[in-house]
Amino acid sequence: MRVLIVEDEAKIASFIARAFEEEAYESVVVKDGENALALASCEGFDLVALDVMLPGIDGFAVLKELRFRKLRMPVIMLTARDAVADRVRGLDLGADDYLTKPFSVEELLARSRALIRRSAGVEDKLRLADLELDRTSLKVSRAGKPIELTNREFALLEYLLQSPGRIATRSMIAEHVWGIDFDSGTNTIDVYIKYLRDKIDSGFDKKLIKTVRGRGYSIEDSPPNSPGGDP
Repeated sequence: MRVLIVEDEAKIASFIARAFEEEAYESVVVKDGENALALASCEGFDLVALDVMLPGIDGFAVLKELRFRKLRMPVIMLTARDAVADRVRGLDLGADDYLTKPFSVEELLARSRALIRRSAGVEDKLRLADLELDRTSLKVSRAGKPIELTNREFALLEYLLQSPGRIATRSMIAEHVWGIDFDSGTNTIDVYIKYLRDKIDSGFDKKLIKTVRGRGYSIEDSPPNSPGGDP
């Protein structure tokens, strides 16, 4: 995923770029509207994080021109101006979301993920049996009971839920959840699967997370004590 960050304050731009890169996004930073328009027009971006107060062409003008050029990538406006009129103007010009400074990096990333998924036609919620994962709020529940997960546990559960019944090998999990350079030969993945089981399956007759001996793991809605994998 590629993100264009349009921000003239170096410290803020660096902070935002680092946050996206830690989530495995490729980020490109520009300081003004002219360069933003040039890059957005010729390079593929999945999201634009656009500051309003820019030198030269301001963020509103950049947004208006992007939409005039039929560029439909999601745009989240970033601004210190919290007036309702400014938010309405940005949304009317075609912004997909609006975040007022100062903001938390967690909220920026969550909103960005939601915009990218929506743009790609991906559902915000994943469900299996009585288990629900909300990608926007980052909340998980089973049978209506909230379940607290760490960021890594959430990412692992999300990956498994994307294809219920599919066997995910340790190499597949390592690449998609930890990153391509992760050593899948360690027992870290097994440890995190145990963490998930303790939180997702403990106390329920129906166990959703399965071990497929010699192959990997899957998550599926099968009857209690059914064959097809070890709990």
